[in-house]
Amino acid sequence: MARVRRVHAIVTGEVQGVGYRYSMRRVADETGVAGWVRNRPDGCVEAEIEGTASQVEAMVDWMRHGPHFARPASVRTTDVPPTGADGFDILPTA
Repeated sequence: MARVRRVHAIVTGEVQGVGYRYSMRRVADETGVAGWVRNRPDGCVEAEIEGTASQVEAMVDWMRHGPHFARPASVRTTDVPPTGADGFDILPTA
């Protein structure tokens, strides 16, 4: 059985108003990860992603590019304890 990993991520750059969160939810569903994503008032996108190490890495790789109109500048991740989450949600702005 694969070990579960969860990361907290902050994405900077042009990532709001470009479909980033909705695209991320679609990719999360395709990848099979759980977690959430939301906009922050400072213009960043914040997310937590949980799945196998390879699933989480695939999502973080996608986050570095995002959807077509996004221009991510950086993705900072921190490992956090897994929660056993199920599904992927778009949360209201923090």
